[in-house]
Amino acid sequence: MIAPRPHLSPAAPTGRPERVSVAVYAQDVVLHIGVTHQLRQRPEVELLTEAEADRARTSLLVVDAVDDSVIALLQRMRRNAATRTGLVVGTFDATALQRVVECGVTAVLRRAEADQDRLLHLVLAMANGEGVLPGDLLGTLLTQVGNLQRSTLDQRGLSLSALSAREAAMLRLVSEGLDTAEIARKTSYSERTVKNVLHEITTRLQLRNRAHAVGFALRNGLI
Repeated sequence: MIAPRPHLSPAAPTGRPERVSVAVYAQDVVLHIGVTHQLRQRPEVELLTEAEADRARTSLLVVDAVDDSVIALLQRMRRNAATRTGLVVGTFDATALQRVVECGVTAVLRRAEADQDRLLHLVLAMANGEGVLPGDLLGTLLTQVGNLQRSTLDQRGLSLSALSAREAAMLRLVSEGLDTAEIARKTSYSERTVKNVLHEITTRLQLRNRAHAVGFALRNGLI
């Protein structure tokens, strides 16, 4: 069973920026020791004990390869919405990429490249809400997302240009919580025009209401 092993770094001296808390999970002791040894030397990082893992801002899962047991663990880890998860993996190919992204993984680092600086960069980037992928995997992910969007839209007889610039702009404002009057002021259109445009979107795309239109547009990369 994969479980974090306790390693707690010394408290940060007064006046230093708050350290980023990390829980490390690994398939075996050797993998765990390798990563924790690297991170323990960095004052920017606080390694948490197993009992403290629930409050971690970030978590690292260190594995040889992605298989069904790793996916199952990532799905369990995803239940803690406050923690961002990164994967340090020995062998990794494009076929596993979509699976781990769907499990909430926001950063991937190949173990052969996991020196101290890259591990620290991974942890700090996750803590700042950033995603990290090797260049070849980023290109693959963008291709997969594009294919998924086109497939979804084709099923509805739509295209990626299904919204005009004006329609997309108004839906973005709806997604930000603005009402008809506020959208009219922002766009310099009349309230009647705003209502007509939003009604046209929902009718043309066969959607129920504005909220449904925003959700559809976000899911399909239209806004």
